[in-house]
Amino acid sequence: MKQNKYDDAVFFSKYEKMPRSIQGLEGAGEWPVFRALLPELKDKHVLDLGCGFGWHCRYVREQQAKSVIGVDLSDKMLQKAKELTNDPFITYMKTPIEDIQFEEEEFDVVISSLAFHYVASFEAVCKKIYRYVKPGGSFVFSVEHPIFTAREEQDWYYDENGKPIHWPVDHYQSEGIRETTFLTENVVKYHRTVSTYMNLVLQAGFQLKAVKEPAVDEKLHPEWKDENRRPMFLIISARKPKETK
Repeated sequence: MKQNKYDDAVFFSKYEKMPRSIQGLEGAGEWPVFRALLPELKDKHVLDLGCGFGWHCRYVREQQAKSVIGVDLSDKMLQKAKELTNDPFITYMKTPIEDIQFEEEEFDVVISSLAFHYVASFEAVCKKIYRYVKPGGSFVFSVEHPIFTAREEQDWYYDENGKPIHWPVDHYQSEGIRETTFLTENVVKYHRTVSTYMNLVLQAGFQLKAVKEPAVDEKLHPEWKDENRRPMFLIISARKPKETK
């Protein structure tokens, strides 16, 4: 069974109170950069992996995408997504990202927001996505930045007054499982280096278009000013060549 913390009642109740859960995309500090990397969406068939509450699915349809499929493992996430959605061209599917099965070249665009660091084999997922994307299609995703995921503690060093001193980085080159705390204890993430994310995308056959480590707009999110002291997000935009072998 793949990890599914979002159906844990305590975890989900805390997740529901996060700004990005209440405000949607406007509450996500990385959203302006992610949005800028998206291709033209009009009349496109789109797949959203780890769709959560469906915010990206609904945005894609607002941009006149022809259809959207949102995939998530959590019953609670999908229930909320369906409650917030009134659109026959958005379909939600319950399945682990690792287990997706679609037709060859079914989608014009595949997106994923902050989900792949919960997936054990990003390499296998990239290979699947490459098969499911049409030639010339796009693959855009975000993950927690590897500087953020390197240590299991995933937290600042604080002074005696509780003020953040600096963000420590250790075991960066040691990829693999991190048993950490996010909202609750016992959350499993998978740490990979920046180069591993990039190289696995390239090895799957994609061409890199952009790699971003977005800062948070402190005017919009003054409460997040410390987040800009270290990168929290990594966003990669890639393209499947129009002519494939």
